[in-house]
Amino acid sequence: MTPRLTGRRGAALLASGGLLAAAGLAGLGPTTATASSHREAPMIAATPQYDTTDLYAFRSPERQSTVTLIANWLPFQEPAGGPNFYSFATDARYDIHVDNDADAKPDVTFRWTFKDHYRSKETFLYATGQVTSLTDENLNYYQTYRLVRIKGNKKKVIVPRARVAPSNVGKASMPDYQKLRDQATRTKGRVSSFTGQAEDPFFLDLRVFDLLYGGDLSETGDDTLRGFNVNSVALQVPRRMLTSGKVDDNPVVGIWSTTSKKSMGGGYRQVSRLGMPLVNEVVIPLKLKDAFNASRPTQDGAALKYVTDPELPRLIEAIYGIEAPETPRNDLVEVFLTGVKGLNQAKGKVTPSEQLRINLTTPVTERPNRLGVLEGDAQGFPNGRRLADDVIDIALQVVEGELVGSPNDLGDGVDRNDVAFGDTFPYLALPVSGSNEDPHPSSGGASSSSAESASTTGLTRRVASGGLVGMGAIAMVIGGIGLGRQRRA
Repeated sequence: MTPRLTGRRGAALLASGGLLAAAGLAGLGPTTATASSHREAPMIAATPQYDTTDLYAFRSPERQSTVTLIANWLPFQEPAGGPNFYSFATDARYDIHVDNDADAKPDVTFRWTFKDHYRSKETFLYATGQVTSLTDENLNYYQTYRLVRIKGNKKKVIVPRARVAPSNVGKASMPDYQKLRDQATRTKGRVSSFTGQAEDPFFLDLRVFDLLYGGDLSETGDDTLRGFNVNSVALQVPRRMLTSGKVDDNPVVGIWSTTSKKSMGGGYRQVSRLGMPLVNEVVIPLKLKDAFNASRPTQDGAALKYVTDPELPRLIEAIYGIEAPETPRNDLVEVFLTGVKGLNQAKGKVTPSEQLRINLTTPVTERPNRLGVLEGDAQGFPNGRRLADDVIDIALQVVEGELVGSPNDLGDGVDRNDVAFGDTFPYLALPVSGSNEDPHPSSGGASSSSAESASTTGLTRRVASGGLVGMGAIAMVIGGIGLGRQRRA
């Protein structure tokens, strides 16, 4: 159950920089969000190898002078989905960009590129016997990667050639997958790198898309990404590799990932982009989704109206009768576009843009709170993003007015990942095995009655006096949003 709000939350918000200080920034640009980006746009949904699902950035808890960057691709990997299992595209550039002077342009880029290798094409098997190491001849198909850091016009090879951890075919083929993960994790000096398959770390009830949890909250509390894998890159580097000078002088950086696909003419075209979680998936309307994936942060001002008058609160009001906060939503701008003053806003002039911003001097939290800054944990989301941060609950509460005098405890009833994360780099859980006969069991939160579901999410407590408004109201809301109306402005 999502905890109730107390006076501690308001104090924590003020202590960590004043999240209410967004007033006066309404003309700057987008955007707000409620989670991540799996199949978020029509074109990228058809090409999952290029689809960025999540981006994470946090100070490394066991090596606090370093920062860890993680990005995931290729969502909804069925563990037993052979014989052609899951690989990175060989005609793509997978990038993580860092803006360290707040101009919404990349100052440092980490780029991964991949190559395929086959031992034999006279078999249909991915593994022709037990695979006991990454170099085992029984691993019939494998990938290698090259990692380069780009800073200005200079390129530096960080990893010239390394093996990618394979898909976890099953225990008959890979009896000790942990050993393969360990061999795929490389450390040289203060830089560590991992690339390979992992269990999808994002946790939520995806039935939000079924008219927001079934229309009566009967569809909450089940981690619907349970048992699916993703392809991940993880990189741990000294903080100074990201900043423009001394870390203490310029500690705030903005981060986003992109995927660029090689075109027929030999150049590369950007087809996916992800910074803050679930911007494209929930905030951007269908007509702009593909364009957003191809855009740059400097172009984000074009989507302003979808932030200041967001669709999600209207849908919640239409379905459950919870009054949406007044618009324009100036409270959302600082959190998602410029960073929060005193927390993760860069010094000097800031070009508003959608990036995952992190203050690299924020101390590592000894006892992390899944609700991050909302519960006084200044290292949590939206100050970077850790694997265990519950971005769905955080974003739902913010979009429903947590920062503008409407305290709430909204949530989807899924408070943590279905499997534990690691304590050391690369932190990601091992991928679900293909030999698992039931990789997607229910988390137990889905109930047969709305009375039962009332125990799984704070949303029900706000609905008790409102009830379901009906499909006609939903249609009116969607129509109103399409016309770009401002609510009670």
